[in-house]
Amino acid sequence: MEAHRSCLYQGVISLSGLIVDACGWVALVDAKINLDIELKSILGQPELILTDAVLIELKKIDEDRKGLLLELLTSRARIIHSNDSYTDDGLIKLSIETGYPVLTVDRELKRRLISVSCSYVEVTAGRTLRLVD
Repeated sequence: MEAHRSCLYQGVISLSGLIVDACGWVALVDAKINLDIELKSILGQPELILTDAVLIELKKIDEDRKGLLLELLTSRARIIHSNDSYTDDGLIKLSIETGYPVLTVDRELKRRLISVSCSYVEVTAGRTLRLVD
């Protein structure tokens, strides 16, 4: 797996990226983690990647509970189309293709990512982010 490939997006080169899962974003917001500060120590300033399927999940969650900072996320993330019928399958495929970790707290997704030699970033109990390779 080629980790941390460079990526050109809107004229800016990103040396790393982070794929956002719905439960990972919710956990990050709930823990009141400053994304920029916490990510800088583990990934630098990664490009945030959001699939349209994850965005749909987040919008549904936001209907029931406000305050998910979706405007912030969508203004900073590159939103890409996913053809996969199951959201997690699309996240895993994207992680394999890019070498980028997935922000998630979903145990099953983390297990599946590790089984295909992909990494993830999780929100810890100490309100920090941890990269698991």
